[in-house]
Amino acid sequence: MNPLPDWHATSQGLLDVLFPPRCAVCHRAAGWLCSTCLEEIEFIRPPVCPLCGRPTRISRHCPSCKNMPLSIDGIRAVGYLEGTLQTAIHRFKYSNVRALATPLGKLAIEYLSSNPLPMDVVVPVPLHPRRLRERGYNQAALLAKEIGASVDLPVIDDVLLRVRSTMPQVGLAAAQRRENVRGAFQCADSSLAGLRVLLVDDVCTTGATLDACSAALRDTGVKLVWGLVLARERWHDH
Repeated sequence: MNPLPDWHATSQGLLDVLFPPRCAVCHRAAGWLCSTCLEEIEFIRPPVCPLCGRPTRISRHCPSCKNMPLSIDGIRAVGYLEGTLQTAIHRFKYSNVRALATPLGKLAIEYLSSNPLPMDVVVPVPLHPRRLRERGYNQAALLAKEIGASVDLPVIDDVLLRVRSTMPQVGLAAAQRRENVRGAFQCADSSLAGLRVLLVDDVCTTGATLDACSAALRDTGVKLVWGLVLARERWHDH
């Protein structure tokens, strides 16, 4: 017996033919993130700091990681938070353009195919319940779902919890960022003990949020924690 058709997928496909999605960046009718805009993204290339993933002149720890090393096993970013990628992430995060999860997730998937990271499960950085209600979705969870489906690994979004609402990290110095998110995350149980976690978020500045998540995961016996984000700000190694 043939399965019943997925009417939602069929109708959505028909709508896409009749009314092609417009690029979230340039607004051309060429998909949610058109090929022209994709070509404008500047990807982060080696060498990078082995710990936080910031671009460096040589493969060594950056001054920030020498002075205040992170406890997470490592962080990697796909591209620079500027231009096309910054605009796309902003629309994805703040303008309810959830469909951007697919093309943005593909960027992360392509990065992982060239730069594999150790992982058994994929875990999104959680939002505080109040922020989740306000926004209606967690952009990190949508990205994690795309990545998990591609690498055929489970996405666990109900173990790592944000238990304290924090002020926005924008404008805070590195030490202030760490203090702002200290103790903001907890794990509901120890079901991830012994596993290698790929922690997913949209952007990273100092790595304070990812590091706080890593600390919560480590407290329940997680073996390794690597962070992967779409973008980070350009940073010059002096």
